[in-house]
Amino acid sequence: MKIDLNCDLGESFGNYKIGMDEEVIKFISSANIACGFHASDPLVMEKTVALAKENGVKVGAHPGFPDLVGFGRRNINVSPAELKAMVMYQVGALAAFCKAKGVKMNHVKPHGAMYNMAAKDIKLALAIAEGIAQVDDSLILLGLSGSQLLKAAQEVGLKSAAEVFADRAYEEDGSLVARTKPGAVIADENEVIERVIKMIKLGKVQTITGKEIEIKPDSICVHGDNPKALNFVKLIRQRLTQENIKIEAM
Repeated sequence: MKIDLNCDLGESFGNYKIGMDEEVIKFISSANIACGFHASDPLVMEKTVALAKENGVKVGAHPGFPDLVGFGRRNINVSPAELKAMVMYQVGALAAFCKAKGVKMNHVKPHGAMYNMAAKDIKLALAIAEGIAQVDDSLILLGLSGSQLLKAAQEVGLKSAAEVFADRAYEEDGSLVARTKPGAVIADENEVIERVIKMIKLGKVQTITGKEIEIKPDSICVHGDNPKALNFVKLIRQRLTQENIKIEAM
């Protein structure tokens, strides 16, 4: 068995430090690098691409809504055309740093509200997939397991990977519990690890209501801005090794 372990990185900007990128990157196989809209800045983007290269970690673009204050986690009413342009702009920006560092970009994972909105709205999902394909049709679209993003990738002809979350609670329809609700973010290390193993081995996860639903895990995400991110990735990697599950990039 094998699984990709990804984390959202490069989300610091200016004088604001977010996450522990230098430590977390040692334990993951794929990095989703913020592209300057919801977080990051050009210097951070350049440094994070270099950091990923140094650690042999695959690089992906992590485009979000232009919302620094809300960290890209607030819904914005955008047209498909506008969303497509936002994605192309951000993927193109990170591609420049990848080219400069001699790194091949591997995937694209939308961030926050953009990700969650497109997971349910096929028009938005298609806008994202088309934007990616027009920049580089070799890129993998990383989207929520069972979501419209994966359907859109298939329709456009992009490769896709199904993502599951180690530290987030699920609704019965397979969507993520809104961060405004209690219990949306899971803080208990043991619970996180057991959920990850169950998702990989059994293809199931317990929802916030207690019901079990089926899930397809190609890649596991740990949020880089979670205060326990470093501990989570260390423990998850350790347990996966014990279970003879290979950690391998998409």
